[in-house]
Amino acid sequence: MGKFAKWIGGGLGFAFGGPIGGLLGFLFGAMVDSAEVVNLSTHGKTTQGDYAMSLLVLIAAVIKADGKIMRSELDFVKRFLVQNFGVDGAQEALAILKDLLKQEIPVQDVCGQIADHVDYSSRLQLLHFLFGLAYADGRMEPVEERLIEVIANSLGITEKDTESIRSMFKNTVEDLYKILEIDSTASNEDVKKAYRKMAVKYHPDKVAYLGEDVKNAANEKFQKLNSAYEKIKKERGMV
Repeated sequence: MGKFAKWIGGGLGFAFGGPIGGLLGFLFGAMVDSAEVVNLSTHGKTTQGDYAMSLLVLIAAVIKADGKIMRSELDFVKRFLVQNFGVDGAQEALAILKDLLKQEIPVQDVCGQIADHVDYSSRLQLLHFLFGLAYADGRMEPVEERLIEVIANSLGITEKDTESIRSMFKNTVEDLYKILEIDSTASNEDVKKAYRKMAVKYHPDKVAYLGEDVKNAANEKFQKLNSAYEKIKKERGMV
């Protein structure tokens, strides 16, 4: 287990079984062979290990979406993982990802397992990770977009929340309003109410239990929300 300590050190609970466990059988087999002990969750709460493995499986699905695995894509993924999980975490993740990319991933089954065990705020953060990955080269391929929409729907994420997170990676004035889940015709008071509501929904503290890496990544999402609000206020001359 040593070389995967970063990713399973937080313990494994629900990810040890179901479709995710089946995909990661090579890893669990290696742990058993080396007599390593996994800190299984017995209380039903999502662990850092569960979350990390779920993320890697979904990343693999997005990379494979267009039927090709390009060196450039893997480089983007590596930079993405280094940015969010550090050099050591990225190296471990790539080792796991290499095996996942060889497998057929039952996306909807995997998402169903995640939806059953992961709270909504943490699922929103998974979606933010995936959109960030898809836009890592500055544009999203249509096949990637369709897959992420399937993932979002299968995770039980609402269309408005999906559009809000997608819009964080775009640059139009209309997208600023979509981040706040309102229309550009909304009153100034409605803009303020929408911001307060979204600030609660996207606050990094909601995923703090998953560790500093995930909390820091969630802070990026929160900053994008704040930036959208400030730009709307400036455009409208709001105080």
